[in-house]
Amino acid sequence: MRHGDKINNLGRTASHRKALLSNLAIQLIAHKRIVTTLAKAKSLRTYVEPLITKAKDNTTHQRRVVFSYLQDKEAVTELFGPVAEKIGGRPGGYTRIIKLGTRVGDNAETALIELVDFNEIYGKGKGEAKEAAGKKTRRAGGRKKAAAPAEEAAAEAPAAKEGKKKEDKAAE
Repeated sequence: MRHGDKINNLGRTASHRKALLSNLAIQLIAHKRIVTTLAKAKSLRTYVEPLITKAKDNTTHQRRVVFSYLQDKEAVTELFGPVAEKIGGRPGGYTRIIKLGTRVGDNAETALIELVDFNEIYGKGKGEAKEAAGKKTRRAGGRKKAAAPAEEAAAEAPAAKEGKKKEDKAAE
């Protein structure tokens, strides 16, 4: 029985599993999205999200802690640089897993795991939707205020035309 056993061993020894998750995390940080099996993606999420949280606090100690997990200088630099800047305001949930179906060779369930803030398709849509919603919603009194300047401008326009006509006749 597996009561209370929350870790997915992925059919590997502890050292093999540690190396696998470290390599997957390095590739995820470098490429911002990777395709792997669903089980590995779910394990990778629990492995990499605490590392991304540590990257918010850019101190020497946190860099050393993250380096002890990843063992890759370029990945640590990338994580504490552009990745940490983009996820600075996010309280968690840095990754997204999208199921892709089964693999042809062995029928394994595949999934795409990506860093949420680096997806332009989803990221822009939410921001633009919030801005557009703010622009579309108006108070009941908003129309009167907006209509009043438009009416004044319309009233001034014929007066300006009449003034031009008078000036043109005087010039002739």
